[in-house]
Amino acid sequence: MDGLLIDSEDIYTLCTNIVLHEYGRPDLPWNIKAQLQGRPGPEAGAIFHRWAQLPLTREAYMSKISILQREHFPSTRPLPGVIDLLSTLSKNTSPRIHIALATSSHSANFRLKTAHLLDLFQVFPRNQLVLGDDERIPRGKGKPAPDIYLLALECINEAIREENGNQVRLVEPNECLVFEDSVPGVEAGRRAGMRVVWVPHEGLLNEYRGREKEVLAGLTGTILEHRAERMGTTREELAAEVKVDVKGKEQTTGSLVEGQPGRIDDGWADLLGGLEDFPYSRYGINVVSVPP
Repeated sequence: MDGLLIDSEDIYTLCTNIVLHEYGRPDLPWNIKAQLQGRPGPEAGAIFHRWAQLPLTREAYMSKISILQREHFPSTRPLPGVIDLLSTLSKNTSPRIHIALATSSHSANFRLKTAHLLDLFQVFPRNQLVLGDDERIPRGKGKPAPDIYLLALECINEAIREENGNQVRLVEPNECLVFEDSVPGVEAGRRAGMRVVWVPHEGLLNEYRGREKEVLAGLTGTILEHRAERMGTTREELAAEVKVDVKGKEQTTGSLVEGQPGRIDDGWADLLGGLEDFPYSRYGINVVSVPP
C-alpha cells in the first residue's frame, strides 16, 4: 500500500528527516530506506536505529515520529494510475477478479492514512484487508516471509466459500498477481508462489540498478542472505536447492514451491515504471466495458 497505492512513503521520509535534522543528522539515504520498506515496524526500527545512532531512546524517537505522522498522514494522496487500476479490477473484469489488500502498516496508521480516502479503499472488502498487526500472522513472519500474502489469499478463498459453498473451485497461489513497491515485498510474493509486479520508487530503483533481475526473482532478501552466509554458499545456489516448509509440507504451485524464491528470468515477475496504462492483457485479465 505505502508507496504503491498512496504517497505515504514520502511522508515517512519527511517525518524521519525532521527528527534527524533536529539532532544534526543527514537525510535518510535510500540505501537505508530500501532496507526499511515493506518490513514489520520492529524489524525496520532496529535497522534504522543502528544507522541513525540518535541520542534518544527508541520510545522517545517513536513519540516524536508518531506526533509528526498524525499530522501528515491524513494528507496522503493516491499515486498516478491507482484510481483507474482499482476501479477496473473491482468492476470491469470478466471473469471477476478477487482483490485483497496486504500491508505491513498497522491498524492505527492504516486509519490515519486512509480515513480520508474511503472511496479509494472501499474496493477492498473488510474481510480481505490484512494489516501488519493481524494476529493471524505469526510473530517474525512479516515480509519478506510469504505469510501475509498467503493469508490474504485464504481470506479471498474464505469469501468464495461463503458465497458459493465448499464445492466451489478456490484460487491457487499461482493464479495470483501481487503488486509491490518494496524489495522485501517482492520476495514475499515470490515465496508465496505468486506472480509479482514490482513498481518501485525511482530512488529505490537507483539503489538496485544492475540487480533488477535478482529483485524480481526474490533473491535479494534477508532470508536467503542469512542462510547462505551460514552455509558458506551464494543466494543463487541456495535458491536452487532450498525449499522452505511454510505450511508443514511442500505444496507445489505450478513449477514453484511455497516458501521458495524464484529464478532469474523465470517470467514470474515484471518491473513497471508506474501503474498508469496498466497492461491487463499481459496477465490474462480481460477488461470489459461497462455501460454508463
